[in-house]
Parts: sequence; structure tokens; C-alpha cells
Amino acid sequence: MKNPLPYYHQIGKEVEVFEHAYKNKIPFLLKGPTGTGKSRFIEFMAHKLDKKLITISCHEETSSTDLIGRFIIKGAETIWMDGPLTVALKTGAIIYLDEIAEARPDVIVAIHSLTDHRRELFIDKLGETVKAHADFMLVASFNPGYQKGFKELKPSTRQRFIATSFAYPEAKIETEILVNETGIEDGIAKKLVNIATKIRNLTELGLTETVSTRLLVDAAKLIHSGLAKRLSVEVAIVEPLTDDLEIVEALKDLCNLMI
Repeated sequence: MKNPLPYYHQIGKEVEVFEHAYKNKIPFLLKGPTGTGKSRFIEFMAHKLDKKLITISCHEETSSTDLIGRFIIKGAETIWMDGPLTVALKTGAIIYLDEIAEARPDVIVAIHSLTDHRRELFIDKLGETVKAHADFMLVASFNPGYQKGFKELKPSTRQRFIATSFAYPEAKIETEILVNETGIEDGIAKKLVNIATKIRNLTELGLTETVSTRLLVDAAKLIHSGLAKRLSVEVAIVEPLTDDLEIVEALKDLCNLMI
């Protein structure tokens, strides 16, 4: 039995654009801050298209070997084990490389031949070239503003994808998302969104990341399950944002007034 369609609130034309990208076998790049719904969107689209989704959360140690595959020892013999990228390539799955800019440079090199007309992967350890299944699609995401100049995608890489930008939704839509995701009362959802809007506008705090929709959903879930509102906001919104004690106290005071 097929799982229910994940909840996703469409903001613009992203669903239509993704469907056309899939139809034309064009790699797809999602740009935007943490917690703006990029991963949820890909889950939604994979389900809508009835395709298997393989997600890789990239970090500074993610290498091409992790994605392509490696030899492993099994009993008395050495066998090859396909990595998630190779599996997706052969089976026609959608592979989602979340925060691709965080991965090691050899990952970018490895996917180049998958992001142009060739749609193939050379596995140097086997001396083999694998052609992509007709249903295979490569999707990646990155946060363009994060640690400016350090973890950026090169223009030559970005231009191998079509791209769409994700941002925090307008207040009315974000409120609807909280109500749909958690069952929380509309009035409390509005207060949480107001808190997020206020903190997002406090640029003088110098926060590396600001309040994501994901954090608001977590706070709403805690409140809906019976945890005190102020405590829910403190542990789900304020504390995850910073370790600076002065900023934590200032944000707690602000949120306590607003909730």
C-alpha cells in the first residue's frame, strides 16, 4: 500500500518546473537557507512521480567513494558494493545530494558526467562506465549564503543544473504550514510565525542561521503535545540558534513577550 503524499505547501511554480526537469532529464538544484522545505519538496515530488528517493546528507568527509562504491571483505573474498549514487543510477531512482557544497571536491568531479548529455558514471576502481537508467534524476541542494566565500558551488558546477530558490514563506502560508503539520491552534501558529519574523529581521545579532520553518514546526509540535509554550519556544527556537549566552537571554526575553 502506497504511503500518503507528504504535506507540502506549494509557493510558486516549483512543482511544474520539477516535473519538466524530470521529463527532460535535467539535473535540478535547490538553493536556499536551512529549513525552508527543500528536503520536504523533494520527498513530495518523488512520491508524486512514484519514484524511489535516495537522500545523501553531504558533509566535509563525504567522498566520491562513499557515493560510487567500494570493495569490501566478505568472508574469504573481496567483493564490490555499489554506493547510493550507483544504485540510483542503475535502478532509476531520484538521488538527492543535500548540501552538496559541503562534500569533498572529488564528489563534484565524479558527478560531472552525470550532469550533461552523457548521463554516465565512470567507476575507476572497476574500469567500468555505467549509463544512467532512463528514470534516473540527480537533485542537489545548497545554502548560497552560508559562510560566504567558503562553501560555494563553482559557477561551472551550478550551470550544470536548472535551479530554483527557496525562502521562508510569507506569514500566512507559514502559519498554514504549522497548522497542517502539527494540528496546533491557528492563534498560536500566528504567534510562532511572528516570533520567527521578528528574529529573522534582527540582522544585528549576526546569527549564522536564523529561525527556520523546521524549528517552528518543532516548537508547534511540543506545544500541541502539552509542553508549556514559553519552554517550547526556548528549546525549539532560541537554544538551537546560538550558544552565545547574552543573545540566548535576549531572545528568550523577546519570545516570552510575544508568546
